[in-house]
Amino acid sequence: MADARRFRGPVDLHTHSSVSDGTETPAELVRAAAAAGLGTVALTDHDSTAGWAAAAAAGAEAGVTVIPGMELSTRVEFASVHMLGYLFDPTDEALVAETLRIREGRMRRAEDMVRRIAEDYEITWADVLAQATEGATVGRPHIADALVARGLAADRSAAFAGILHWRSGYFQPHYAPDPMTGIRLIRGAGGVPVLAHPATSSRGVIPEQRLRRLVDAGLFGLELDHRENRPEGVAELRGYAAKFGLQITGSSDYHGSGKPNRLGENTTDPAVVDLMIEEATGAAPFYA
Repeated sequence: MADARRFRGPVDLHTHSSVSDGTETPAELVRAAAAAGLGTVALTDHDSTAGWAAAAAAGAEAGVTVIPGMELSTRVEFASVHMLGYLFDPTDEALVAETLRIREGRMRRAEDMVRRIAEDYEITWADVLAQATEGATVGRPHIADALVARGLAADRSAAFAGILHWRSGYFQPHYAPDPMTGIRLIRGAGGVPVLAHPATSSRGVIPEQRLRRLVDAGLFGLELDHRENRPEGVAELRGYAAKFGLQITGSSDYHGSGKPNRLGENTTDPAVVDLMIEEATGAAPFYA
């Protein structure tokens, strides 16, 4: 792969644009990263690579290296598990087919949830589509924005804490592969997989034996420096990371105005990014 030393820090490895559930276009996001003092930013939209080209072009203009990536949806029973993939081949047939299946499942889930919500609240599918850019992966954040626009919630956070909460009765799961399959798909496309924000649950962290299986499948690292991770879970996972030789990443999980998370509030050691680039065979960074 290309010389890893050509990227600059600070490095934020988890952001979302309007291609999925962020509020800024890929170009706007990269310009915001430059304004925030970042030298490198990863674009990791949900189950989509559609923003890569625009982000790369903006990075060249703004002097920001763009790490191409994606946040792949996976699931363990009813629990959602997000897998960050970096520097993979965006044309890999198996990965392309799986992400299409996930996006279609998200769309069906969103439509079904809106039908349920509309039985009790004044909201339509057209309201939701009005909150998404053309070609975006439509999901619960767009429903949340529609609820806000209708005056049914104060903001996205309130919508997720209320009407869109899994206990509300409106929640529906969507199709997603298991985490092991997600890792194998990313590795099969020449990419590098990192388990996203793995210490957010009040029910505890991933059991050691399950994590060992993910490591054996090719897991590269754990996103531990993230505002939503619980400190006690992070402490436990740092021990597992040392035991299994996993790398530790940090990032903002920026969504523009969709979340309070700010660009660069957590960053990743450039040495970890060096290792990531060295391991990847699917794609190279878009160097500024």
